[in-house]
Amino acid sequence: MPGAADPVSPPPPPASARFPDAPPAEAAGRTTARLRPGREPRKQGAPAETASETTARLRPIRSPQPQPQPQPQPQAEAESASASASASQFSRPPGAPRFSAAAHPTAPAHPTAPARPMSRVVPDPAHSWSAGPAGRPVVSFAEPELSGGRTRLRVGPRTAAAAACLVLGLGLIGGALTGSWLTGTGEEGGAGNAYSTAGTLWHSVPVDELFPPTVQGTGAGPGGADRSWTRIAVAPDTGCAHAFDPLLRTALAPVGCRRLLRATYTDATQSYVTTVGLLFTKADPAAMSALAARFRDEHLDRRADLMPRPYAAPGTAAAGFGDTQRASWTISVLADAPVVAFAVSGWADGRGVDSPQPAADAVRSGATTAPAQAGLGNEAQGLADRVERRLRKTVGTATEKSS
Repeated sequence: MPGAADPVSPPPPPASARFPDAPPAEAAGRTTARLRPGREPRKQGAPAETASETTARLRPIRSPQPQPQPQPQPQAEAESASASASASQFSRPPGAPRFSAAAHPTAPAHPTAPARPMSRVVPDPAHSWSAGPAGRPVVSFAEPELSGGRTRLRVGPRTAAAAACLVLGLGLIGGALTGSWLTGTGEEGGAGNAYSTAGTLWHSVPVDELFPPTVQGTGAGPGGADRSWTRIAVAPDTGCAHAFDPLLRTALAPVGCRRLLRATYTDATQSYVTTVGLLFTKADPAAMSALAARFRDEHLDRRADLMPRPYAAPGTAAAGFGDTQRASWTISVLADAPVVAFAVSGWADGRGVDSPQPAADAVRSGATTAPAQAGLGNEAQGLADRVERRLRKTVGTATEKSS
């Protein structure tokens, strides 16, 4: 308040009092009591405690206890413990805590049993893929099985049956090929055997098999009419000197002439006569194939100056069948046999023909020539075809017998 007398401030304490060398006894007592509860403060004037007393009085600093290392726990025990923990979690009584002691890592699993520290499951080194062969588990998926250091291949029944069938099939094929090679009945051997057999038929087969007394020509006439031919003469087997025209003989010279067989037929009305022949050559298959290609490519079978000559047997309907009576003809060079088959036809009354026509042209529909209108092309072509078929049949039969 104004006017009131200010209180007198005490003088400052001396320097020794502000900074004492030792704490007051009263303050020291309070400190001791605070640091060591339960002990009486040291009386004033008592001697100060020594270093040993201070050391004994102070609490020793203990080092932290080492954390026990988890011990390996077998996989079965770990799984059992995990199952127990799961069961206890779901079977807890009402009001119990959610997590039981078994699931807590620091709580004991049983009141009377010590707590077992939780440890991770360590895999068995024996089950590792880096283990040696002796400790590796035996797992086989159609692979070699390791057993005792030895490799054993596991083969199923189906695999064994398939292998047996394969071996049996290879054996049968090999046996068939070997038999064909030894007996010469393979594809090449059979073709060669038939070719050589056909070249010997001129002296080993009766004439009635090559030139039957009667030949039936179903559908061989003009317009598909049936024909029938009767043999009236058979020429003796001779050479080819006078059987062909000079140009035809020149064309056939590359294959040679071994034997020539001929026979003359007449139709049912004896209006026409036809000479059919088989020329057995000396050539091999390559030469016969070359000659057949030449006749086909150059159309030599259609040239009027390359006609075969007929066989005019005296005292028969073909007695007047000469070169000027030739009306139609055909020539066939076989590549699979050393044979050239041919036929030439004409009128039985001996009339001449100014313009002969190849059978291939005379049998065509719409042909208006005299040989075509009379059916002489059908006579030559039909009879030649039947004789050629009989020759091939005879060759097949002879080849089977020789095999």
